[in-house]
Amino acid sequence: QVQLVESGGGLVQAGGSLRLSCAASGRTFSMYAWVRQAPRKEREFVAAISWSGGNTYYAPSVKGRFSISRDKAENTVYLQMNSLKPEDTAVYYCAASNSGPYYRLSEYNYWGQGTQVTVSS
Repeated sequence: QVQLVESGGGLVQAGGSLRLSCAASGRTFSMYAWVRQAPRKEREFVAAISWSGGNTYYAPSVKGRFSISRDKAENTVYLQMNSLKPEDTAVYYCAASNSGPYYRLSEYNYWGQGTQVTVSS
């Protein structure tokens, strides 16, 4: 069965860095994404990567600061977050989809449990 397990969240000061991991099991999907949800806000697309080609896509708010990658041998998707801001505070979810487009959250069929990222000022 398909399972996505996030890890790596925590508390970091503004300007710092964190790397999130998404361990995937079960079958491989064509697209993986990181999506975040801050308290009292709707879910927000952060980044996506195609499994085969490694093509990446980013929300404008994180472009240049965040980097999504995948290790095919480890079946793991990563999100390297640099220059973190308090506005990045949210629960970060890993999601998988075999349909598109990448930015349409309803297309993601599987979701992890989320990992909390808190950025202090």
